[in-house]
Amino acid sequence: MESTKEQLIADIENLLNRYDEVKPTHINPELLQFLDRQTLLSIIDSILRQQEKTNETNIEWLEQFKQY
Repeated sequence: MESTKEQLIADIENLLNRYDEVKPTHINPELLQFLDRQTLLSIIDSILRQQEKTNETNIEWLEQFKQY
């Protein structure tokens, strides 16, 4: 089942609002309605990769405090 553009936009918004400490992001759907489905999926992929990279960096930082 394919996600609608509206659902993809909501997914982008949810990904951007995953962290409680960060001010919520609200996306006006009218700003993204001109984007095609593939572009919206690409945005989601980019956000996920960036969050994964941030998590890896955080793990590396925490590892320095680990006692061996």
